[in-house]
Amino acid sequence: MTRVLVVDDQVLVRAGFAALIRATPDLEVAGEASDGEEAVALAAASRPDVILMDVRMPGLNGIAATERILAAAGHAPPRVLVLTTFDLDEYVYDALRAGAWGFLLKDTPPERLIAAIRTIAAGDMLFAPTVTRRLIEAYTSGRDTALASDAGLDTLTARELEVLRMVGRALSNREIADGLCVSEATVKTHLNRAMTKLGLSSRAQAVALAYETGLVHPRRGHE
Repeated sequence: MTRVLVVDDQVLVRAGFAALIRATPDLEVAGEASDGEEAVALAAASRPDVILMDVRMPGLNGIAATERILAAAGHAPPRVLVLTTFDLDEYVYDALRAGAWGFLLKDTPPERLIAAIRTIAAGDMLFAPTVTRRLIEAYTSGRDTALASDAGLDTLTARELEVLRMVGRALSNREIADGLCVSEATVKTHLNRAMTKLGLSSRAQAVALAYETGLVHPRRGHE
């Protein structure tokens, strides 16, 4: 059973998500929070598997709440799925850097939201394609791209660099393993070593770094 914490400052939205989760046999509502502060407290108390996190909330926003929740979670952090109203929400990129496992638009169909929760719970990241491509292009083009040497990419082996590049393209471990003709365990080993060398604590941060350093480039002209 996957336990889900629902965080949204709009009561009807929050209630709708909670009702959808309760109607799904393999999911359970771990709690409902109306702001970031309440989310931090409930996450510590209920230890959910997945958190549906609104971004724009009064007081402590979803980004700051995500950072605090993950920092306090220790070795078994919940997986945060950010939900936003806008496909170019300026905060979503920061959510990725904060360690969120993915993000979706709030107008995502119910069946896709449930599938997203299951995907995140299973250990794979998930990004709405239209959000990813527009957002990453918009914000990487407006930020100073770090030099590979400054980011520490020159400390990686060729295989670690290739795995990081494929992670940046949002491929799963199985997809990477198939592409490189190696086992999933080998992929995990290379990725863990790369993340340790780069001082990264989550797969989401690895994706962000891949874009920031130019290791992965946004694909233009696609939705």
